[in-house]
Amino acid sequence: MKRRDFVHHVAWTGAGIVYALGPSGLARAAEGATSGFTFAQISDSHIGYSGPANGDVRATLEKTVVAVNGLQNQPAFVIHTGDVTHLSKAEEFDDARAILSKLRAPLITLPGEHDVIGADGPKRFAASFARPDAKGRGWSSWDQGGAHFVALINVGEGETMGMLGDEQIAWLANDLGSRKADTPIVVFGHVPLFAAAPEWGWTTTDGTKAIALLRRFAAVTVLNGHIHQILEHQDGAIRFATARATAWPQAVPGTPGAKPGPLKVAPESLLGVLGYRTVELDPGSAWHDRTLAQG
Repeated sequence: MKRRDFVHHVAWTGAGIVYALGPSGLARAAEGATSGFTFAQISDSHIGYSGPANGDVRATLEKTVVAVNGLQNQPAFVIHTGDVTHLSKAEEFDDARAILSKLRAPLITLPGEHDVIGADGPKRFAASFARPDAKGRGWSSWDQGGAHFVALINVGEGETMGMLGDEQIAWLANDLGSRKADTPIVVFGHVPLFAAAPEWGWTTTDGTKAIALLRRFAAVTVLNGHIHQILEHQDGAIRFATARATAWPQAVPGTPGAKPGPLKVAPESLLGVLGYRTVELDPGSAWHDRTLAQG
């Protein structure tokens, strides 16, 4: 997709937007799902960050947990799509785990690049959050609520940042190979699989290989974090969406003079650009992006 087309296609979405999934999204994908099956997505809490973009990232993550716990229809699980911590420090993982352990729903956590800094980062993340059934560097899949869920790992340091790698792609091909084409597929990761903003590193360099494996399915939804804002992209029956952070926003790709990194907004506006997502797997249902200002 050309840059001008991409900027036209995606947008910075406002607070309280509700996305009706329609026939090619999760509403169609959820045919046969358990009635009322929901999950929630949170992302990019960056526990340990201290800077002008958010003076208390612990408080905004705590507010997110309270909001999710207060949902009338409790999610079957909550997935955190990475950058749980800011610098992969032991005390940051301890703080994050203490906050996230207050969730009423089961927690699934993927690493972001900020969670795997240095030799000890991956070990600390694994000790705090790794799934016991995960393969390779932590990728996994499971069946729940009538859908097949896949959690991919596309972060690391150096050349492995924004990359799945041949081993994981081979695993994904095998994992999807036995699934029928009408199986609803939901994929999670940290870095977007599509080319959100390659010049900022907001893409997965070998993501096209994973996308090719997903194209034979009738309905696929791919949910990511990393870019601290909601961007959507459609590729046939595959719908991609990134999520707001609980820590701080980032600039919109294509904004003149903008660069990636923490974006400071007026203090009274901060909670309006931070948030979380809920998805209900029921035919005709909607996917809701909620801000912390809404609760």
